[in-house]
Amino acid sequence: MSKDKKAAPAKIAVNKKARHDFFIEDTVEAGVALQGWEVKSLRDGRAQITEGYVNLRGGEAWLFGAHITPLGTASTHIRPDPTRTRKLLLHRHELDRLIGAVERKGYTLVPLNLHWSKGRVKLDIGLAKGKKMHDKRATKKEQDWKREQGRIMKSLNQ
Repeated sequence: MSKDKKAAPAKIAVNKKARHDFFIEDTVEAGVALQGWEVKSLRDGRAQITEGYVNLRGGEAWLFGAHITPLGTASTHIRPDPTRTRKLLLHRHELDRLIGAVERKGYTLVPLNLHWSKGRVKLDIGLAKGKKMHDKRATKKEQDWKREQGRIMKSLNQ
């Protein structure tokens, strides 16, 4: 592959529920501080971030509730904790912007997807507002209509 074309990042885990439950206003890519056994498990695709959330404490971002299943052969000298709290690595200006949005504007930070980027694990964080039930119904109705439009157009073209 030539250097001018960028390859899509290899996805490890995707939080599909996030876009259903929230309006995603903005996204930020953050690094994740991991232990060795966690990286091995992620290479094997053993991660789940659907139940995870991002919290800001002491001027730092932390990932809670994400589950990384340890491999059976991961480590002999440590005891793996699948749902441990993991630190997110962000630049200070990004952290300041996120802290301001969460504390002053009432946004929520939601993990969107976990992926590989240049050999490192990255997490896309969404700056989100919660959807009400009627918003979810409207989104579902719109998706169904677009699907039906595609079917109609496909049948007309044949």
